Amino acid sequence: MEGTFCSHSFKFLLILLAINSYINFSSAGRQIAPQSSAEFIRTSCSSTTYPKLCFETLSTHASLIQTSPQLLAHAALNVTLSTTESTSAMMVTLSKSHGLKPREAEAMQDCVEELSDSIDELRKSISEMGQVKGSNFGLMINDVQTWVSAALTDESTCSDGFQGNNMNGNVKTAVRTKILRIAHLTSNALALINNYASLHG
Repeated sequence: MEGTFCSHSFKFLLILLAINSYINFSSAGRQIAPQSSAEFIRTSCSSTTYPKLCFETLSTHASLIQTSPQLLAHAALNVTLSTTESTSAMMVTLSKSHGLKPREAEAMQDCVEELSDSIDELRKSISEMGQVKGSNFGLMINDVQTWVSAALTDESTCSDGFQGNNMNGNVKTAVRTKILRIAHLTSNALALINNYASLHG
């Protein structure tokens, strides 16, 4: 009798272990989304053109982003706007400095105007991104994509203005480095917005 009881108990234990293993295996299969916000950001950034820059600039906002594609895209836009504003302020100061060649001063002024447009487009994108929901999702996200694409074009136009040999090498390098960083951040933000949009496609 005791042997039968032990045998039944052993079989029961095996069944329990099998069920437990199956549950764990099924859960592992379902856990496609990364567990931590840092992992979520790293995985999301891997689909951008500049993944290292993406992770560096957004991982500091991990506690805010958590694992939300919308909050990730929103944070990317905010980081881009902040960098664009500080670069624009630097450009305004540079444009007023003495010793610039007429061609450099003109390019600087043009760039300030392009960045002003870019800032305006990024601000509109951030405002719209915060309200994206429901039946108007497609229309609103399309507006955001259009504005961010326009901001990227403005930044590219600004950078193009500093091409050519009649520019001071130091000025050209300093400006283009800053503008390229903004353009890379904008490109990453657009990729994350597109990823977010595709989830609702």
